[in-house]
Amino acid sequence: MIRTILSDRLQGKTPTKDEAVRLAAARGEELAALLEAASTLRDRHKGKTVTFSPKVFIPLTNLCRDFCGYCTFRKAPDEPGAKTMTLAEVLAVVRRGKALGCTEALLSLGDRPEAIYGEMKVFLAKLGLKRTLDYLYEACKVVLEETGVLPHSNPGLMGSGDLRQLKEVNASLGLMLENVSPRLMLPSGPHFDAPDKKPELRLKTIAEAGKLRIPFTTGILIGIGETWEERIDSLFAIRELHQRYGHIQEVIVQNFRAKPEIPMRDHPEPSLEEMLKTIALARLILGGEMNIQAPPNLTPESYPLYLRAGINDWGGVSPVTPDFINPEAPWPALAALHEKTAAAGFTLRARLPIYPEFIAQGEKFIPSSLVSYVERLRDADGLVTRELSPKMPTFESAPREALRA
Repeated sequence: MIRTILSDRLQGKTPTKDEAVRLAAARGEELAALLEAASTLRDRHKGKTVTFSPKVFIPLTNLCRDFCGYCTFRKAPDEPGAKTMTLAEVLAVVRRGKALGCTEALLSLGDRPEAIYGEMKVFLAKLGLKRTLDYLYEACKVVLEETGVLPHSNPGLMGSGDLRQLKEVNASLGLMLENVSPRLMLPSGPHFDAPDKKPELRLKTIAEAGKLRIPFTTGILIGIGETWEERIDSLFAIRELHQRYGHIQEVIVQNFRAKPEIPMRDHPEPSLEEMLKTIALARLILGGEMNIQAPPNLTPESYPLYLRAGINDWGGVSPVTPDFINPEAPWPALAALHEKTAAAGFTLRARLPIYPEFIAQGEKFIPSSLVSYVERLRDADGLVTRELSPKMPTFESAPREALRA
C-alpha cells in the first residue's frame, strides 16, 4: 500500500489526506522508502544545490501579548531581559552582519505588545507612533536605506494594510502557521493564552499576503501536542493557500525543544524519526518545487539526515547573533555546514531572503522600491553573488555575540 502511494506521488499525483496518514505510520523498510521518495522528488526539481540565508537576527522587541506554552522569547516589561531595540542598536547589529557577508536582516517581535503593556505605548508615543507594526516599518526602512541589507520580518498577525506597507521595505515576510487545530487553544493547550495563535487568523494573514503577491514564509511546529492528522491537515492548508495564490516561497518544519523555564518543560520532544517523517510528508504533499527547510541548530548531531528526507534549504544562519527563539541552540559554523552538506552529496550556496524563482518573476513579487536593492546582491541564478557570499573562515571565526540591554 505505502509503496503504491509513493509510486503514484513520483508520477505526479498528490497523496490524499488518508494516504498521508498511512504514510505517517511507515516503519522500517517502508520508512526508508518514504524518505527515498521524498529525496528523489526533491532532486528532480532542486538538483543537488542546498541553500541557506546568511542573516542577522534582530529581536526588535520581545514584549508580547501572547503566552505560548513553549516560548522563551516573550518577556513582560519588568522581567530580566525585556528589551525593545532602538533604531541605532538595530543598525549597529546589521552593519556588523553586513561586514561578514549577511544579506538578510530577520526582524522578529512579539505580537501587539502595546495592547497590554503601557510601557510599549509610551515607547511608541515618544516616536510619534501608536503601533509596534509601525515601528517595525520604520526599522525595516532604515535598515534597507542605510545598509542595503534586505529585511525579512516575522511580526505575527498582520492585516492587509500592514502587509501592504511592510511589502515596500521587506524582500519577504513570514508567519508560522504552526498548526491549524483549534484544539491546541483549549485549556492546558500550548496556545490557550495566545489570542494571536487562532488558526483562522493566521490563515487569513497568509491569504492576505497572497492577494498582495508577497513572497511568504510559513511552516509548522511539531511536537506541541498535535496529532499526525493535525500535522497533515496543516500541511494541506499551506498547500491549498499556495495553490490559490502562488506566493509561499518556503515551508519550515520546526521541532519543539523543551526548556527548563517554559510551562511545557516536561513535555516530550519529537523524535528524529518524527522529524524525518514530517519533512518527507511535507515534500510529498507540497511537491518538488516547494522550498522546504528545517533548522539545523535544533538537532545539532543529526541535521544532515534531513537531506535524506527531502529538504533543500537550511534556513537562516548567523555569524553575529544567536537564535533568540532558541538561545540555547547555537547556529552551526558555516564551514561545518558546508562540509556536512558536501558529504551528503550537495553543494551549499547562499541565497537572499527572497528565493530565485520569485526574483525571476520581477515586479510581480518585488515592489519597485526594492528592485535595485535585490539586483545589487543577486547573481544570474538569483542567489547571492559569490563576491558577496560569506567566506567560510571569516564566518566560522566570527564571534557569536548576544545583544545586551
